[in-house]
Formats: sequence, C-alpha cells, structure tokens
Amino acid sequence: MSYPELLSPEEKLADGKKRLSIPHVVAICGSTRFMDQMNDADRQLTWEGFIVVKPGCDMKTEHPLWADPDEAEVGKVRLDALHRAKIRLADQVLVVGSYIGDSTRAEIAYARELGKPVRFTHPEVAPG
Repeated sequence: MSYPELLSPEEKLADGKKRLSIPHVVAICGSTRFMDQMNDADRQLTWEGFIVVKPGCDMKTEHPLWADPDEAEVGKVRLDALHRAKIRLADQVLVVGSYIGDSTRAEIAYARELGKPVRFTHPEVAPG
C-alpha cells in the first residue's frame, strides 16, 4: 500500500493561496535609504494587481518607537525576523535601489535559498 506524499509547509501555503485566488505576493527588499523608491514600486505593483509587502519602519529616520538605543536593537532583530517572514510569504522578491548592503545581500541569499525569483530595479548591482 502506498502512502500519499505529505505537502511541505511551502507547498501548503502555495496551494492555499491558489485555492483562495490570492494574487501573487511581491516582497520588496533594499536599504531603507530607498524608502521613496520602495513606495513608488509598491504603488506601481499594487496598481498592477500584486499584493506587496515591504519594510514598514525606516530606522534611519528618527522616531519615538526606536529612540531608546536598547529598544532599537531589540526592535531591529524583531524587524529582521518579520522581513524574512515576508520573504517566505512572497512569490517573488523585488530589490529596490542602486546600492546593496550586507542586510539586503543576506535577504537576497535567503530568498534564493527558498527558490524565490529575485528581480532588481538596478540589475547592475545584483550579487552573483
């Protein structure tokens, strides 16, 4: 007697999104110095019918939520984990900006490990 293969969590998510007719999800990655360009890409992709997830906090800009250095450090770890979850949720990744730092480079590597297609607004800065 053969047993059916169980679906991986990723396959279950993809199947659920398909059954629910959920549009493709795009995760925007990049340095928050490019927040304006991220917002432009979000607007364009949303207009085209995609669900967009992107960084929601720009810690380079002063704000009371991360004014305390100790709380900011804890928050950064939490935000990094949250962004990785957004990448897992996404069907594809769009990297915005003309510069790729260590954090974005790590996000690109993570997306590629997961088999997510990665596109760049500036292909010339794409890591090999």
